[in-house]
Amino acid sequence: MSAAIDSKLTPKDFTSEQEVRWCPGCGDYAILKSVTRVLADVGARPERTVFVSGIGCSSRFPYYVETYGFHTIHGRAPAIATGLKLAQPDLDVWVVTGDGDGLSIGGNHLLHALRRNVGLKILLFNNEVYGLTKGQYSPTSRRGTRTPSTPYGSIDTPVVPGLFALGAGARFIARGIDVDKQGLEAVLAAAHGFDGAAFVEIFQNCIVYNDNVFAAFTEKEHAPDAQLRVEHGKPLVFGEDGSKGLRLDPRTLSLSIVDAKERPDEVLVHDETNATLAQLLLGLGPPEFPVALGVIYRNPAPRFEQEFVARHPTQMKRTAKIADALRQTSTWVVE
Repeated sequence: MSAAIDSKLTPKDFTSEQEVRWCPGCGDYAILKSVTRVLADVGARPERTVFVSGIGCSSRFPYYVETYGFHTIHGRAPAIATGLKLAQPDLDVWVVTGDGDGLSIGGNHLLHALRRNVGLKILLFNNEVYGLTKGQYSPTSRRGTRTPSTPYGSIDTPVVPGLFALGAGARFIARGIDVDKQGLEAVLAAAHGFDGAAFVEIFQNCIVYNDNVFAAFTEKEHAPDAQLRVEHGKPLVFGEDGSKGLRLDPRTLSLSIVDAKERPDEVLVHDETNATLAQLLLGLGPPEFPVALGVIYRNPAPRFEQEFVARHPTQMKRTAKIADALRQTSTWVVE
């Protein structure tokens, strides 16, 4: 193996020379920095890494990382990434999408990539608005959101990305905040290390069309009481000095807040393999509850591409040339 392959790479090695063309102050800049740092930290190789995106502000991502990349069509990034992963299972394939691209026109494609457990790392940038097309409401916009397409306020019930992923059968679900360097990078590293489809929702601020939409839990003055940092095997506590905790009411199977100092025995311990607990945590939010951040659900299962490659008849005799493959007959004899 060459010295270049053996050498330790830095974030700069994953940063392209393309001019970054997001709005000044956009949360995407912070996400890009975190991704390049994580790629270097986990020992990723540019020649074995691919970023696939659809359409939207987030989907310019492949231009800005020094890896292979595909800027594809609206909502179809998971489908194209699935084909890539089936053709080259050893590649490190990341999907970058947004709440509109991934959950509106692309919802069906995202669902199947998750339920099949294709070994993709899926980053969904959620800013609760369509940024590229000038601020229309998106599938994650809250009821009452006023935009050019909902001037009297949205009447739709918003999609909760994590609950969507859980319902689709995702085996890894995590959340991070664009400007939370430590928390986001921990989540990205965990997603990279997961052997299967890893779904990461990133709360991303759109400074132009939906500025401060997440301020209720991202601003420093609110963070202690509004953020729940989950860690497997650790109590679900938050607030100043961990003074608050989550308790499960066995009668209603719902969560409530207790004094974690006075009633520590009642505080739930996070179990990232428990899908029921994940559902409860993903449904929490201000003003009554904190927002759960970190790895919320992680429960490995066989990867789709592993089983596909093992069972697909073409693996018995690989065709070396495309021309030979095109000339093959489409008929066969059943004996």
